[in-house]
Amino acid sequence: MKTHLKSFLVLGLTALLAVGLSSTPSLLAGAAPAVSRNLTGTRADGYRGIWFTLGQLSRYGDKYSGGLGTYTADHIPVAVYAPKAKKTFFVYGGTIPGQKHLLIMCSYYDHKTGLVPRPTVVYDKKTVTDPHDNASLSIDKKGYIWIFISGRATSRPGYKYRSTQPYSIDKFEQITKEEMTYPQPWYVKGKGFFHLFTKYSNGRELYWETSKDGYQWSEDHKLAGFGGHYLVSNNRKNQFILAFNWHPGGIVNKRTNLYYLETRDWGKTWRNVQGKKLDIPLTKPLNGALVKNYQKEGKLVYIHDIQFDKDKRPVILYTTSTTFEPGLVYGPRIWNTARWTGKEWDFRRAADSDHNYDTGSLYIEKDGTWRIFGPTDQGPQPGGTGGEVVIWTSHNKGMTWTREKQVTSQSEFNHSYVRRPLHAQPDFYAFWADGDPNKFSESRLYFCNQAGDKVWVLPYKMKGPFEAPRLITH
Repeated sequence: MKTHLKSFLVLGLTALLAVGLSSTPSLLAGAAPAVSRNLTGTRADGYRGIWFTLGQLSRYGDKYSGGLGTYTADHIPVAVYAPKAKKTFFVYGGTIPGQKHLLIMCSYYDHKTGLVPRPTVVYDKKTVTDPHDNASLSIDKKGYIWIFISGRATSRPGYKYRSTQPYSIDKFEQITKEEMTYPQPWYVKGKGFFHLFTKYSNGRELYWETSKDGYQWSEDHKLAGFGGHYLVSNNRKNQFILAFNWHPGGIVNKRTNLYYLETRDWGKTWRNVQGKKLDIPLTKPLNGALVKNYQKEGKLVYIHDIQFDKDKRPVILYTTSTTFEPGLVYGPRIWNTARWTGKEWDFRRAADSDHNYDTGSLYIEKDGTWRIFGPTDQGPQPGGTGGEVVIWTSHNKGMTWTREKQVTSQSEFNHSYVRRPLHAQPDFYAFWADGDPNKFSESRLYFCNQAGDKVWVLPYKMKGPFEAPRLITH
């Protein structure tokens, strides 16, 4: 079992007193405090997303860069609606004004009042500037908010934090410190947590663990490891569905192939979409979980999301490309859906965009409508990460797609990593950040309604403890 670490609330209170936030309305505004100050447990006076560049430049720009507060697609979920509280809780990678200094932030949108509070610094990543260390969140049956903070290999640990009160972001306590990247926690009432994540045990390898209470955890169970993988997941009651790719030779720039796995007995057995039991961990690229061999076609695979259709069958949203390099000269990046019909996988082209890391989400609604929210239009920085957000709609299970609505336009910066909240509500339906992919910039956080005709920006600088997000008109 993993060891439960005692509360680190004292550390948070010490930091709070050290920076004097109890008497100063806003130390996070204006001149940034020294990096050595620990801001864990404090409240920021606004919503400021982290800006990041991977620094892998080529002839036509950065591999990916910009406002990455809601990065990555493998941090799932980053927002969860809580019916009892009538609030959507969310996490994002925040920062100190004028700096590249990662703060793991948590806040909520109050659907009753239309207000947001000052966000909480759950954890100050100190010298880290990399949003690979962003967090995911989960809410247990009692309403406690669980924050799963990503680490990076063995050089930077991951953490689990829990709110000290139900449906509250006032204080958090540290529960574990461990090796954990790309956390994907799912809470099932009556069962507990089913957590999927990555370890750099031999490249990026996939694991899962379980816990009844969040304090005592099972051992780490290896799911797949044959070079490296990026994973997305979803759940419906006790059914967990997964889609992932493969990194030949451990090289992420060669990511390819599409795989699918599911479990309905809490990880005791894993099966492919046909129901065939597979030997776990998977150790070879050609295995029973393979959905499509894109390596044969010379295509790369970037996975966005996975959903259940009305027949409770999986649908995968992903992009295919011919090169890892950015550049409009390489042609469009193709957004695809793969739907299991009950007999075969049905592959369809949904939309195009201009960058491999233009990332969005798939929604399959109760009436059977499929919607993609994503930055598929060229933005003010063409060819860079992100763009203008568009809604694409299908009424025939993805066979054909229609451009339904342009959500953002005439923006200052590209919008990127449009994320789907768990149990998304019509007035907080998609969540993302913006930023200039070509140079260091401010980054703001946004959300929109289901129709896509209303977009709100979260307050970058707050005057009081609560404020209404600003409605953007265009």
